[in-house]
Amino acid sequence: MCGGTGLLGRALTHKLAHDGEQVIVLVRRSPRRHADPKIIEIEWHPERPQPVSDPSQLEGCYAAVHLAGANLAAHRWTPAYKRLILNSRVDTSGALGRIFTALIAPPPVLVAASATGYYGDRGNELLTEASRPGEGFLPEVCQAWEAATSPLAPRVVQLRFGVVLTARGGALPSLLRLFRLGLGGRLGNGRQWMSWVSLEDAVAAIRFAIAEPQLSGAFNTTAPHPVTNAEFTYTLGRILHRPTLFRVPSLALRAVLGEMAQDALLASTRAVPERLATAGFLFSDERLEQTVSEMV
Repeated sequence: MCGGTGLLGRALTHKLAHDGEQVIVLVRRSPRRHADPKIIEIEWHPERPQPVSDPSQLEGCYAAVHLAGANLAAHRWTPAYKRLILNSRVDTSGALGRIFTALIAPPPVLVAASATGYYGDRGNELLTEASRPGEGFLPEVCQAWEAATSPLAPRVVQLRFGVVLTARGGALPSLLRLFRLGLGGRLGNGRQWMSWVSLEDAVAAIRFAIAEPQLSGAFNTTAPHPVTNAEFTYTLGRILHRPTLFRVPSLALRAVLGEMAQDALLASTRAVPERLATAGFLFSDERLEQTVSEMV
């Protein structure tokens, strides 16, 4: 697994290890010893011709999971950071390909992250995996990301994740703190759609993709019921019994955050998990209010 030290990667690693699976996590630093012997770290350097010093350590893995990529919200989107966002996804995909080429028995399946950013800003349009890609930076990144992972294994599953919600990290804990202070409010006009998924369902979807041999290609990994930003705001306020009177104007968001505000906060993406539902995947967390209520 690469990207195993991020929020989703950590949750997946510990769930797999808890269930008795051995997990090899590729890390860019010196490996650490885990309390659970089923979790092993191997140092890798994706920029090198041979990213892992001894690829034979990875022989016999039954699946690979690719979650690597720079955090979209960690920095203002300068030209340099936009290159990092793209390269951290595409270049690591190429590095995995070089590792697999060096193996006698490479993994037969690769589950790779993508994102609903593939669709861009689409208003009220209901988006399935058959929908065309959008226009702009994030759709371009997602298309390049998926193109880079598609040829890496006999079976490749690309999961287009929505916003991952969990009390363990990511955006939700910070939002909850603001709402508890009575500072929660809509972003822009609040009409933009937000496709979301709980961390538990995101982990379960990865495991489902590994286990089901008929699955390949792109899958929207989002709860069946996306919400508008206004509905999201109202729901959090109701759960926490706090007012949601504030509104952050679109112009202010763009002034502070630049392009990231438009693509990541104000864009409307109403994606639904049509292919996962058809394949028989069952979401544990389908409705926002119940999901968030269990996290606070």
